[in-house]
Amino acid sequence: TQSPSNTGRKNGVTTRYWDCCKASCGWTGKASVTNPVKTCARNGITQVDVNAQSGCNGGSAYMCNNQQPWNVSSTLSYGYAAAYISGQRESNWCCACYSLIFTTGPVAGKELIVQVTNTGGDLGENHFDLQMPGSGVGIFDGCSSQFPEVTKPLWGQQYGGISQRSQCNNLPTVLRPGCFWRFDWFQNADNPKMSFKEVPCPAVLTANTQCVRR
Repeated sequence: TQSPSNTGRKNGVTTRYWDCCKASCGWTGKASVTNPVKTCARNGITQVDVNAQSGCNGGSAYMCNNQQPWNVSSTLSYGYAAAYISGQRESNWCCACYSLIFTTGPVAGKELIVQVTNTGGDLGENHFDLQMPGSGVGIFDGCSSQFPEVTKPLWGQQYGGISQRSQCNNLPTVLRPGCFWRFDWFQNADNPKMSFKEVPCPAVLTANTQCVRR
């Protein structure tokens, strides 16, 4: 099969996270889009008002359950990410999609197409923080308030999350598929490097976020 074109690609780095918080691109006025990224009530399903405060700041808006990664084939997956791209700003990357081809680790050669839903103020340049449940609640940890039935240690390390596949079974049932994805398709790769370029958004990604760039 023809490998994806390397034309126009830039080198970048990845990390992983799932903090349960309302994504930055979920606020109005971030970019020229049809709707801000959909955010959800505590159940992770019911859409909340665009002006609802993040559950990480005492509000009622959280990440939606369906914004976790899934595999299309053994070499292609779809998902979501926070990003910081050199020479650009939030108005450029909010709800844009990017093809990431991994260049290191067990996933080298595999492709992940992500829609950017969030901005990492703490990220370096050309850095994509990939959303996958059980990968670290990070600095803002909305998961403890969204899922109070799951005690904090079960989410694993604050940065990096859990360390083995069986621990996915300690997470909320609704988040386990994306956790298993990390250990199956993603082969528990630890912050692999990649090359990336902007691509048209697959409809299956924007259907979950309801955010399409104009």
